[in-house]
Amino acid sequence: MSMPCPTPQSREPSRRIPAADRPLAGFGAATAHTPVQPIWVCRGCGHPWPCGEARRRLLIEYEGNMVSLAVYLCGMLYRAVDDLCRVTPDTVPEPGRLWERFVGWAPYRRPDAS
Repeated sequence: MSMPCPTPQSREPSRRIPAADRPLAGFGAATAHTPVQPIWVCRGCGHPWPCGEARRRLLIEYEGNMVSLAVYLCGMLYRAVDDLCRVTPDTVPEPGRLWERFVGWAPYRRPDAS
């Protein structure tokens, strides 16, 4: 089941949203695992972005700064929803699935207060 797409007031992405240029191409690999917009697949392997390798590289790049990683991933989720609603409005994944794909995998949750 796909989600209904909102009608945005403007199609121009906000200047406050981070650029989809992460993870950086370094880490000893020649292939950048960055998203191909507007379809949000990985440039390096063709899997839905962020692929496993992109996630690994993002964790390395943002080590010690999980709040910044969360902000970056939320920005990418925002951009992806806008792009996917525009390009494939009838097949956009459900919101919960997009959340898990873009943001929910990252380890920035608070530890239990035990």
